[in-house]
Amino acid sequence: MSLPSRPQETVRNSLIDDAKARLKKHDAGSKYSYLSSSKCSILLPLLVKEEKLYLLFTLRSDKLRRSPGEVCFPGGKTDPTDKDDVATALREAQEEVGLCPHQVEVVCRLVPLLIEGDTLVTPVVGLIDHNFQATPNPDEVKNVFLVPLEYFLHPRFYHQSHVTQPGYCGIVHCFKYTNPEDGVTYCIRGMTAKCALLVALIILGEKPTFEMEFNLSDLIASSEETFLKHYKHATSKL
Repeated sequence: MSLPSRPQETVRNSLIDDAKARLKKHDAGSKYSYLSSSKCSILLPLLVKEEKLYLLFTLRSDKLRRSPGEVCFPGGKTDPTDKDDVATALREAQEEVGLCPHQVEVVCRLVPLLIEGDTLVTPVVGLIDHNFQATPNPDEVKNVFLVPLEYFLHPRFYHQSHVTQPGYCGIVHCFKYTNPEDGVTYCIRGMTAKCALLVALIILGEKPTFEMEFNLSDLIASSEETFLKHYKHATSKL
């Protein structure tokens, strides 16, 4: 007796397999980790829901001294006990939203970003189960929500600004997204928005409806070029 077909599971597996294949081509590994001893990692959790890819975000607690009430990905500073950048991202995700390391299939590490002068931030992309139920740590996280990956290429509400400094010019993206589940509108901007945009470009391979700093025909090279320009400018001031 043949088993009944499961179209939803088939579509989900197909989306996951395609996303993994595309992401692995953009794995930067630990290529730039030597550039600084000050490091952070963030986890970009991807999941399939209703036959679409989504990214999971957190809203930081108002109790926090740094960036209270801002949207971000789970993450934080490297701990001396962390084996590597991936371990940092997984530990922070567990502490913030209850996502255990064994619930994450780590796919790749993207080209890092730079904050506070010389602190490297490594984006770790991982796939999680579509049935995952977050348990936010109230001391760190006010809320957890999902955004369709495609929204970062074709947003309903979006604006940008330009940061121009000697030797460096950057774009600050800002997406506004209203969560249909609770009607709350979230502002996703800065580094978080840039990471979400890059993942959407890698996986979906489509040109967005706005100006961007990445070259769609060579995302790896343009990511590295943007990072190295920023790094050179930032470190020249130290």
